[in-house]
Amino acid sequence: MRLTTPAIVLALRSHGEHGAVVRLLTPNHGLVAGYVRGARGRRMRPVLIAGNLVEAQVSARTDAQLPQISVELTHSRGPLLTEPLPAAAIEWAAALTATALPEQQPYPRLFQALSGLLDAIEAAPSASGWGAALVRYELLMLAELGFGLDLESCAASGATDQLVAVSPRSGRAVSAAEAAPYAGRLLPLPPFVRDGGPAALPDTVDGLTLTGHFLARDLLTDRAESLNEGRARLVERLRRAAGMP
Repeated sequence: MRLTTPAIVLALRSHGEHGAVVRLLTPNHGLVAGYVRGARGRRMRPVLIAGNLVEAQVSARTDAQLPQISVELTHSRGPLLTEPLPAAAIEWAAALTATALPEQQPYPRLFQALSGLLDAIEAAPSASGWGAALVRYELLMLAELGFGLDLESCAASGATDQLVAVSPRSGRAVSAAEAAPYAGRLLPLPPFVRDGGPAALPDTVDGLTLTGHFLARDLLTDRAESLNEGRARLVERLRRAAGMP
């Protein structure tokens, strides 16, 4: 393997005395992991922050060998780490991507969506500016990995309007009329998920409640318990910001 590519830094795990295994998301080669020499040194630490955009050179002599990676910073999102909510959102989106995706399988739509989410967080650090993008990124992650939700019509009646909930078992939408007898047992379906556009913070929390159920059930199993806990803290911060109980 020899390639030079733009990449988004996702995660870093110490390896050896000064280096680390770094996981990157690339547009055409998907998730790439490799060893970065000096990754924990003073020069490289600010470069290998989750969410940063880098130019990566990846090389390996054989498929069985851990690739060697060198990186140059092209855009830093380090300043956002001083803001608790944006920092938590970037950390979560990067960790989800690093954990859920198989290595070296291209997901160009996910690369573009993650880039867009990070740009939205940078442009409008208030969660009302990027919350909808985070929910859509999680929905896309589910769909790209084969667990997409069916939100086009009601599972019971086939109706395509007044869809207000989702079955936690089937992942299919439910209309207001059909949902009424099952109040409290269905997941919320906020309007922005189907209609597009921005979302108020309470709707963002509802959207994350929806995606969180299916992420935990279908993608983030027991091996990612700590990841689920990190996401729960992010959602709790958003609830407080929205003034929700």
